[in-house]
Amino acid sequence: MRALDGVSLAVAQGEFFGLLGPNGAGKTTLINVIAGLVRPDRGQAAVLGADVAREYRRARRLLGVVPQELVFDPFFTVRETLRLQSGYYGIRHNERWIDEVMHHLDLTAKADANMRALSGGMKRRVLVAQALVHKPPVIVLDEPTAGVDVELRQGLWQFVRRLNRDGHTIVLTTHYLEEAEAHCQRIAMLKDGRVAALDTTRNLLGSFSGLELRLHLDRDRLPADMPGRLVEADGAQFRLRLATYQDLEGALVALREAGVAIREMEVHPPDLEEVFLRLTGRPT
Repeated sequence: MRALDGVSLAVAQGEFFGLLGPNGAGKTTLINVIAGLVRPDRGQAAVLGADVAREYRRARRLLGVVPQELVFDPFFTVRETLRLQSGYYGIRHNERWIDEVMHHLDLTAKADANMRALSGGMKRRVLVAQALVHKPPVIVLDEPTAGVDVELRQGLWQFVRRLNRDGHTIVLTTHYLEEAEAHCQRIAMLKDGRVAALDTTRNLLGSFSGLELRLHLDRDRLPADMPGRLVEADGAQFRLRLATYQDLEGALVALREAGVAIREMEVHPPDLEEVFLRLTGRPT
């Protein structure tokens, strides 16, 4: 079994790119290839033109990776950890940037706390800070908000969006599809180590036309000439799949002509989760 099979991607400089797929699809393996931690049997990977195998040191300097796993040294404080990380890249006197990164990640109050004393959410913040400490032009975020509270999640995205506006390339994997939909300009969806879809977020959403109509009526039957496909019925509550907004207009006309009163109504356009499920056939 191959972890990756014929995956070919080109992420533009300054792009905010999403990499989605169910567990086992090959997302983390692909990130490990880009980071030079896994050597593929065939093919090549490059970061801003630097081959990750032949020019490993240069490629690694251009890249910052936030891993899924909480990996940390328990013997150092947060500030010491970030100073050491700077040292790995030969960077001295990096205090101003370290302070700025800690500020944006709400780590300032924990700067002198030992790593082993931090909560899981705080440790994840430090992982993000470590990935940014050498100001890499390309940043890979592998599930950066997993197990993170809502407040940090919002602060993190504000900081990441600012970095992207400043020209940093962002590659994101996430199980929170609303995050990818909100931030990513393009998305690749992996399934069984292959690229199942690769397009702009708008085009992916637009490729699945139609909308879902949810109704709560004053009776438990729909008119015979109701357009669309009935997805679910529970007493006087119905979910229908409609192809176009013209069908929505037709559904309202059919209800009105049949004398059916609408107690509640919701209209939902396709979202990224629906696209994901149709393309991969399973949840994240």
